[in-house]
Amino acid sequence: MLFLLPLMLMQSSPYASALPREIVEKKEDEARRRRTESQQFAGPLPLRPENGCLLAVESDPERSAEVARKALASAQGREKVRAGLCLGVALADLDRWGEARTAFTQARDTADPGDHLSRARLGAMAGNAALADGKAGDALMLLGPAATEAKTASDGVLGASIALDRARALVSLGQNGEAATALADARTADPGNAQAWLLSATLSRRQKNLIEAQTQIEKAAQLAPQDPEVGLEAGVIAILGGRDEAARRSWNSVLSTSPDSPAAVTAKDYLAQLGLEGTPKP
Repeated sequence: MLFLLPLMLMQSSPYASALPREIVEKKEDEARRRRTESQQFAGPLPLRPENGCLLAVESDPERSAEVARKALASAQGREKVRAGLCLGVALADLDRWGEARTAFTQARDTADPGDHLSRARLGAMAGNAALADGKAGDALMLLGPAATEAKTASDGVLGASIALDRARALVSLGQNGEAATALADARTADPGNAQAWLLSATLSRRQKNLIEAQTQIEKAAQLAPQDPEVGLEAGVIAILGGRDEAARRSWNSVLSTSPDSPAAVTAKDYLAQLGLEGTPKP
């Protein structure tokens, strides 16, 4: 995801596997991505150097939220949008998702109607916050308009990220067919997005379409050969196809490239089960 709050998957992941534990993004990974992407967002809505709110969030989100609230009281126009953005970032860092969603939504509504890129990103942030808060239906209502704004702005990368979040929300609501369409939209908008191909493979595998899943995971591996989650999923698809040796190679690659990752722990467990019994247990 290329903006602030990509999905915080719950423990009961909508992509939960019927065989081994599903690929899920860990909360700590999301926190790191939030911090990185909050800085990336500074492009279309540049902050004044003396403001420094976004840069201060990581070290003191409570103080940053206080500063942003005070700024909102008197700010106008783009300054009000910036203050709302900062407030949302700070609240998200505090895991106060409902409040963050409100802040992002209000900032989006304050932005100039012609500033499609900023409105798309702020709407996507609000949708991300709703997803993190476990409100997938609300997230879809926010992500739909954000997708339209991104398309108007001709930003394929952002459009793909929004489509991925829509897919996650749809899967969590049991709408797998619509989720597959959203993932196809993500792949079309940004063919180089490895996450789009990985989640597509995961959903195809869950729907028992192993041929399509294999094609999609191979593409994900081409784009992100060092991603341990790609290697983990590749092994799951291989084992379901009866290709034990291919599964071993995939899981061993996770151990060699990312030995200290959570994925490596899971890969070790799969390999142990495969060695003893032939098929990993759920």
